[in-house]
Amino acid sequence: MGLSSFFKSVLESGKVDIAKRFEILREAVSGTMSDFHQARDRNTDQIIGLKILDKKKTEQLEMRFRGLDKPTEGEIALSMNHPRIVTTHHSGITTKGEQFIVMEFLDGPGLNSLIIGRDERLQGNRLTLMRQAAEALQAVHEAGYIHRDVCPRNFVCSKDVTSLKLIDFGLSVPASKEFTQPGIRTGTPSYMAPEVVRRKHTDQRLDIFAFGVSMYEMFTFELPWQRGSSDGLAAMSHGQTAPTPIEKHYPNIHPIISQAIINCIEADPQNRMSSMKNLLTAISAANSEEAD
Repeated sequence: MGLSSFFKSVLESGKVDIAKRFEILREAVSGTMSDFHQARDRNTDQIIGLKILDKKKTEQLEMRFRGLDKPTEGEIALSMNHPRIVTTHHSGITTKGEQFIVMEFLDGPGLNSLIIGRDERLQGNRLTLMRQAAEALQAVHEAGYIHRDVCPRNFVCSKDVTSLKLIDFGLSVPASKEFTQPGIRTGTPSYMAPEVVRRKHTDQRLDIFAFGVSMYEMFTFELPWQRGSSDGLAAMSHGQTAPTPIEKHYPNIHPIISQAIINCIEADPQNRMSSMKNLLTAISAANSEEAD
């Protein structure tokens, strides 16, 4: 029985006994809202990624959208079909009442670990990784969503660091007005746009800001501003001072790419890069010049 056949039977029978169905192969990686396991499907012998959401924390998050028809993380992930986004096979409920998601297992380093380790494998691959990350986020936006947690941790690279995929739709919401009202402060503080932390109206441009900070860090191994605490207050200072020019940390960056990243992290959304499509146009222009 393949994965699709199994999950069809699951949908018919209801909740899933995770311990009986999957063999956990690797100790859980604990996130803010969930645990992630490498696991083996006992019936098919396939290696998969198994994400089990913390029931209490998930309920607390969903309470913020009470009365709205918010899709679950699994439903959002399943709607994504793009080579630069992790493939999701199924989502469901465990016998303990927890949401779970079954996805492809990505056996490579997170972009965050490469940045922290100042990994030499990034050399020569940064522009390719930036383009792929932008393509992933453009796909999310074109599907009508805001990711809300764009950061290096949520890009998983191949082992040779020549490609990556976007993961984790735990904080994602539809890009419609009822889900973008002031007051929903979610995300990773170091990458939060000013309008998020100041509880103002938001839109997909908050992802563009977070993308810009992530790319700034990938090129320079530094954040645009002083690294703050891990709580949301750290983001209050974002945009209050001009970021250090990227060239001071990474002299070889193409000027078009440097300017594009700086445009992404404009404090005022009206002055910010308006879309991932425009960003990809800038990347294409830089690639074209390098080809010449």
